[in-house]
Amino acid sequence: MSPKHSHRFVENYDGMVAFGFSRDVDEKSLMVYLQKFSDDGLLNILVPRLSDREMAELFDMLSHILRKHLTDKEYHTHFLKEEV
Repeated sequence: MSPKHSHRFVENYDGMVAFGFSRDVDEKSLMVYLQKFSDDGLLNILVPRLSDREMAELFDMLSHILRKHLTDKEYHTHFLKEEV
């Protein structure tokens, strides 16, 4: 069975990583940061060091963004990886 999740963008992107340069570079830089942030090795180090408040804030912020910008079907298909 092939994995449901992928992080190919960060592996293939060879452009500038900066913020505030242009919308296009900002979007690509954010994608790089998010994919690097969600790396299993980094999360195994970082998450145990977060306070309860930091974990709640991060969870709430991500949940808010998902609810605001994805339809219910997109959330289930692309985030939860469910067959709808």
